Parts: sequence; C-alpha cells; structure tokens
Amino acid sequence: MEEELPLFYGESGKPVRATLSSLKMLDVGKWPIFSLCSEEELQLVRQACVFGSAGNEVLYTTVNDEVFVLGTNCCGCLGLGDVQSTIEPRRLDSLSGKKIACLSYGSGPHVVLATTEGEVFTWGHNAYSQLGNGTTNHGLVPCHISTNLSNKQVTEVACGSYHSLVLTSDGEVFAWGYNNSGQIGSGSTANQPIPRRVTGCLQNKVVVNIACGQMCSMAVVDTGEVFVWGYNGNGQLGLGSGGNQPTPCRIAALQGIRVQRVACGYAHTLVLTDEGQVYAWGANSYGQLGTGNKSNQSYPTPIVVEKDRSKIGNHCSESYCHDFFSTILLPHGVAFPPSAAAVSHARAPPLPFRVALGAPVKPKGRKINLFLLPVHRVYLVCVCEPRIIEIAACHSAHTSAAKTQGGHVYMWGQCRGQSVTLPHLTHFSCTDDVFACFATPAVTWRLLSVEPDDHLTVAESLKREFDNPNTADLKFLVDGKYIYAHKVLLKIRCEHFRSSLDDSEDEIVEMSEFSYPVYRAFLEYLYTDSISLSPEEAVGLLDLATFYRENRLKKLCQQTIKQGICEENAIALLSAAVKYDAQDLEEFCFRFCINHLTVVTQTSGFAEMDHDLLKNFISKASRVGAFKN
Repeated sequence: MEEELPLFYGESGKPVRATLSSLKMLDVGKWPIFSLCSEEELQLVRQACVFGSAGNEVLYTTVNDEVFVLGTNCCGCLGLGDVQSTIEPRRLDSLSGKKIACLSYGSGPHVVLATTEGEVFTWGHNAYSQLGNGTTNHGLVPCHISTNLSNKQVTEVACGSYHSLVLTSDGEVFAWGYNNSGQIGSGSTANQPIPRRVTGCLQNKVVVNIACGQMCSMAVVDTGEVFVWGYNGNGQLGLGSGGNQPTPCRIAALQGIRVQRVACGYAHTLVLTDEGQVYAWGANSYGQLGTGNKSNQSYPTPIVVEKDRSKIGNHCSESYCHDFFSTILLPHGVAFPPSAAAVSHARAPPLPFRVALGAPVKPKGRKINLFLLPVHRVYLVCVCEPRIIEIAACHSAHTSAAKTQGGHVYMWGQCRGQSVTLPHLTHFSCTDDVFACFATPAVTWRLLSVEPDDHLTVAESLKREFDNPNTADLKFLVDGKYIYAHKVLLKIRCEHFRSSLDDSEDEIVEMSEFSYPVYRAFLEYLYTDSISLSPEEAVGLLDLATFYRENRLKKLCQQTIKQGICEENAIALLSAAVKYDAQDLEEFCFRFCINHLTVVTQTSGFAEMDHDLLKNFISKASRVGAFKN
C-alpha cells in the first residue's frame, strides 16, 4: 500500500504577502535629469514624472504639495508660460496645492494630468489638438479641460504620441487629438479637438484600465476583455491582421482569458491576466515581446519568465523560492519521465515512477521546467514559472518589464543599444528602475510615488510594536504560545475587540477556536493592514474574518488564496469560498477549475468533493459549455 503523502500547494519557501496597496518606494536619483537637483531638493520629492524625447523634462511634487518642473521645456511642456529651458527647479504655481492622482505625456511632448478630485489639466505641444482645448495652439500653461467632462471624475489618463485618453470613475473612456489611424475610436480619421466619448463596442462596457501606444489605444473592461483601436501596422492591436481599426474591437484571441492590465510600448503591447500570465504582441525589432526572436506578432503570444539557472543548486535557495510555484510532493525515488518534461537536478532520484494522478499536463501557452528537490523522504517538484503581478511599458520606448510576486524584476527589449529577446532577471526591486537605467530615453512609465526614508511613519511605528512584549498590555495564549498586543489599538481597529475588551482587566486571553498561525496573522493585520500566510492558511483566516465580520480582511484573504490556486487545491479552495460566502473567490475558483478541468477532475480533492457541491459544480459547468466536444 502506497504511503499517503501530505499535500503542499502554493508558494515554496516564504509565505505570500498580500496588500491592497501597490505603490513603490524608490530613488528618483537614478534618472539623469535629477542630477540637476540638490540633495535637499531630492529629499522633498514625493511624486515625479520624467518625460521628453531625451528624458530631459521632469515634473515633481513635494511634501507640501508644491509642483516643480525643470528641463528643456520643448513646446512649453513645463507649463511655465514660456519656452525657456531651466536647469533649476521652478515652481508651477497654477498646480501647486493640487493633489496629483495620475499623469501621462506624449511625444511633442504634451502633458495630461488628473487630480485626486478628478479634474483634468493639459499643456504643451498641441499641433494635433491633443490638449483637448479646441485649438491647435501650444499650451504654455496648464489648462483645465471640462468640455464633456464637467460632471465626470477622471481616474486614469494615457497619452499616445499625439492623442490623449482619459478613464472616468463610471468606466467611460474619452479621447481627443491626432486621429490619422483611428486612434480616437470615432470611426473616422479626422482629428478630435475636444474630449469625445469612445463608444461603439464600449458603449455598454465598464472600462477599468486604459493605455496608449504611439498611435493606438487599448481598454480593459471589467469582464477581462480587451478592446483595441488605431494604428496596426506592426500587429500591435493583436487582431491577427495589419489593418488599422477606427473603432474599438475586441481581441478574440484572448477569449476565455481574463485580463487585468494592459501596457503599451512604442508599437508593442503587453497584458497581464488574473492568473499572473503575460501575453505580448506587436513590433519586435528589439526583442521587446520577449519571445526569443525579433519577429513581429499579430496575435497575443504567452511570455515565459523563467528563473536564472545559476540560482538553482542542490536545493532551492531562499531567494529562488520566494516566487510563487505550483508544487507536488512525490515519494522517495520518483521522477517525472523525461518525455513528459525536462527534469534537471544533480541528485535526481534513480528509480522510475508512475505518477498516480496521471501524466503531467502542460497548461496552454505555458512552458514548464521541473526541478526535483530533496525534502527528507519526499521530493518537491517546482513548476518554475513565477507569477507576474506587474507589467510595464511606455509609448516612447521599446523596452518591457515585469515584476513577480516574489519581488523579482525582469526586463527585455531595447537595453542601452542592445536587444534583449528573452526576459532577463535584473537586480532591481521595481520596474521603474528598468526605465531609469535601461530604456532609451530614460523616462518614467508611470507617475512615481516616493516615500521618505528618514523617519518612521505612524503606520511603520505600529508595525514595529506588534508582538512586542516590552510595550504590550495584553497576551493571547494560542496553541501554548503567546502573542503580545495592545488593548487600545485592538479596540480602535476591530469592532469585536471594542466590545470584548471593554472594561476588561484581563492580561491574558486564551484562544482555542483558531490556530496560532491564523490568529497571529489576524492580529498582525490589525497592526499592518497586510497578511503573511500561505494560501492554505489563508482559508483559516478567511473563516476568522467571516466570523469577526472583517470585510477588508476577507478581501485580502481572497486575494492571497487566488494567488495560491493550482489544480490540486482548486476544489478545496472552491469549497472554502462557498462555505464562507466569498462570491468573488468562488467565481475565480470555478473559472480556474473549468480552465483546468482535465487535471482537476483527476485530483483527490475532486474525488472527495461534497455531494451537493459536486452536483452544483457539474450543473454550472454544463451551463458554460465545459462538456461540449
């Protein structure tokens, strides 16, 4: 009788850390233009955008919400009221005091900016009406754009070379400017002098993300579909043809794939799916698609980001394992047959083995490399394709970048005069650094957010005090271990503690309903707003969050569980989602099961599935056509 093996799913190594905030702290001094600023001035920078044909213009905000600019000031793109260049920062009075939410720039350059209140301001080059003010005169000072936007709150902006897009809070897209290839989406090629809503196929859609290439436009809707329009000479629309598209058109090749984000380079496109997969298409003369060659692609092509082989020895290093891997535990003396996949390990087990759950299945469009790692009497098999959580590109460059869940940053495409045709692992910690150091010109692909590092914020101070016995006035005894906390903070942060600790003088609280890792993660969340658990333990935390009615914590748990889903644990996670009424997670797990139905139905989890849940699963699967030939 074969020994029953414990199952381990999700990340190998450190647990997943999930947080709802994705703003990155970084050093703006890596962009050459900032060498014109003093150290004291750099310390005050809180937001920054480097732009221009040579990366020679910059706009930044300070801790006091003042806005400064410096650079060559081509076409008045600094917004100072003149076209004089400056090597010293000058304050942009008309925007000082306003909080900037997002910013984008064109090739002229022109600048489009949205405030946190949803207002839009534009200035700079305007030969093609890309400022949206109804004229073709260059804008020397920021102009508030309100035509057709007066009752709208703009949440995102994007610029092509000479056209502009904005996204409103209700999911509508407005466009204006140069339209020689249909990039405005109006159905014609006449330039658009004022904001015009993009309709057609987007008429009844809710758009959640926009991007612009040099002369094309992209939009992701809330269902995960991608709509494209504009210039298509290099296949950058992903429609399988080279003809321009004057109105929004859905990318049919991405049918069944839920896209979360889109990013556009000069003439290439990247998208990121909800399963952490990257697809690319369009121009590839610098290898910016990451396909290993320089051939253009007119259809979405999956991009494989693999770990550097030099990082793998006789065991998985800590930094290597920090990325997300799907894993399987096999007994001593087992191996996948060489014909199934390329297996590489210096101490691979010597005996042949039949995989109990069937032959390994290669997911569509994903390349798998297996590495056998000794773990006492079992071997850990890592499917070594890290999950991507961020993609980066900008219309002024032929460079692409991506960041994995484990914090590793890759780049490909144009790199200081060279062509990198496959994703290359960098030493950076954020994608912004790729464009500062490798892109030509050295610009920013988004508005940078910079945090000070010379003092602790309130949030950072609270994080330090979690589980600190020297300052705590309350101890939780869980599974024989103490967790130290502070009554006042717990009462401020959690309604449950607000009532249970009221007038209580107890210094020790015994907890038996939840495990130590789960309860510790819950208390740590109250101090940090983040969780650090494996996907399996996050299910237990989801139970706690449901019991305590902590809705935000439930959202974080669902996010962590989504990141840890694989064929082996999909049914278990689906069951947990149904049990705890996590509808978004339930739908995600169901779609994952349908997309990997052959493998999922061969797992022990499916065989042991609750009868009612199985009945509902089969019924729902049949309704979506899962059993059609």
